[in-house]
Amino acid sequence: MTVTVPTLRQYFKSQLLATLAIAILGNVIATKGWSAPEDQTNGNPKPQPATGPMANVLFLAVDDMKDWVGCLGGYEGRVLTPNIDRLAKRGTLFRNAHCPSPKCAPSRAAILTGLRPSTTGLYDNGHWLLPNYPDVVTLPAFFRSVGYEVAGAGKIFHHTAGNHPPNQWDDFQPIRFRNDPWFRGSKKNYPWSKSGSNPAGFPFSGVSGLGHENDWGSLEIESSAYDDARSTQYATEFLQAQHRRPFFLACGLFRPHLPWYVPSEYFELYPLEEIQLPAVRSDDLDDLPSEGKQLAKDRRSDWNAIKNQQKWKHAVRAYLASISYADAQLGKIISTLDTSPYANNTIVVLWSDHGWHLGSKGHWHKSTLWEEATRVPLIIDAPGFSPAVCDAPVSLLSLFPTLLDLCGQTIPAQLDGPSLVPLLATPDTKWTEPAVIEFRRGNAAVRDTRYRFIRYANGGEELYDHANDPEEWHNLANRPESKAIKNRLSKWLPTKWATPAATKSNFDFDPETFQWTNRSTGAVTSGTQVASPIP
Repeated sequence: MTVTVPTLRQYFKSQLLATLAIAILGNVIATKGWSAPEDQTNGNPKPQPATGPMANVLFLAVDDMKDWVGCLGGYEGRVLTPNIDRLAKRGTLFRNAHCPSPKCAPSRAAILTGLRPSTTGLYDNGHWLLPNYPDVVTLPAFFRSVGYEVAGAGKIFHHTAGNHPPNQWDDFQPIRFRNDPWFRGSKKNYPWSKSGSNPAGFPFSGVSGLGHENDWGSLEIESSAYDDARSTQYATEFLQAQHRRPFFLACGLFRPHLPWYVPSEYFELYPLEEIQLPAVRSDDLDDLPSEGKQLAKDRRSDWNAIKNQQKWKHAVRAYLASISYADAQLGKIISTLDTSPYANNTIVVLWSDHGWHLGSKGHWHKSTLWEEATRVPLIIDAPGFSPAVCDAPVSLLSLFPTLLDLCGQTIPAQLDGPSLVPLLATPDTKWTEPAVIEFRRGNAAVRDTRYRFIRYANGGEELYDHANDPEEWHNLANRPESKAIKNRLSKWLPTKWATPAATKSNFDFDPETFQWTNRSTGAVTSGTQVASPIP
């Protein structure tokens, strides 16, 4: 359902009394040494034992991680992700999960508001959420408003300055990019980083002529000094502490985002001679519309530089090493939870904001509507639900309503995604809604159990049959027999596309006061005032 953000705000206003009642109840139970209540789910059927208003939430995000994890089998060779795999064995693994948008900021904004890019106009990395929508209630702000202790570290919203307003959290430890400050020359995006000249030996990949950040290697620092290690330490210390209220704890790992800088032992896990390169075809783009060819072409110069300097396997190795490094950090957090007092009443969610191309369709990077850029790991381990594997097509847009559902909150009808609780309870239940992925204004893909249908703003189309063509090599869109399939899937495409939100150039941002001033109107938005659905 597509609605305006102000409409969503009106919903939260109408929920004031229920919200306050739940918050008061939560605080009362918390002071008594709380556990999951018997039945406090706003009149809804209790999903499963140990969930409900007082269940904790551990919200784990990884960045740019495609389906190259053991439990998803996306990589043809050997990938070491023992901690993601063990979480999958005890939770529900969604094997056909997709991002809302194949780029960091729009994907994360959609996940954390429950609203599609086509609803908000937040289409790319150049948009700030809060000054465009100061009244929208994000996922952490919602949990804070109903009495939860809300804390986080790392990359949950987008990582640049202005994307983790203090009013969304009780406490938050952002990434300061101490490891690679020479990339951070933009003071608008990295005002707290001390950028400088490239260090000796850069680029560590040995590849010259690459684009911004596209480097890899091991830094001459202790493993504990890496930014992701700092975020992990924050999460583990939080889980080791005593909390008198239910909590929402978010930890966002930056790897395997570029640059692929991880300790050397993770590179050593992958001998170069064992690296499997993605399968490519010289004629793969011949049947694409012009819009698809352009997306494939973007950032191709990076891939060409890597190939021409005989470093393709080295780059794939670095990506795999970064995946295993992120997995190790996740393992520390999960193991800490397992030995904590919160092990039996904490919902664990693991997700990635989008996938990544490593040469498939002649593309290097993200920002496409193909499977390589949209299929992501998604695992939900909710106490009381049996371990399972689910192959229904789902979108990360569903995380907001799913967590509200599991924690006994009423789900606003205006949210754009359905709750996944029915699939947690019965993974093979009939599921009719496909995953919809949007990239910039007017371009969208629909992914169901078998097909991927893409329609671009200029009318170009692609259709792939994953039962017979998992690599998406054969575009079936122009075949007469595909008409019925396209008609069925096109019904899920957005019918209205919001005007693009104001970009960063429209605002002056003060990183010390966390305040935006609209250059045209003079309107001031504060990121420090307490976020609340109450006007």
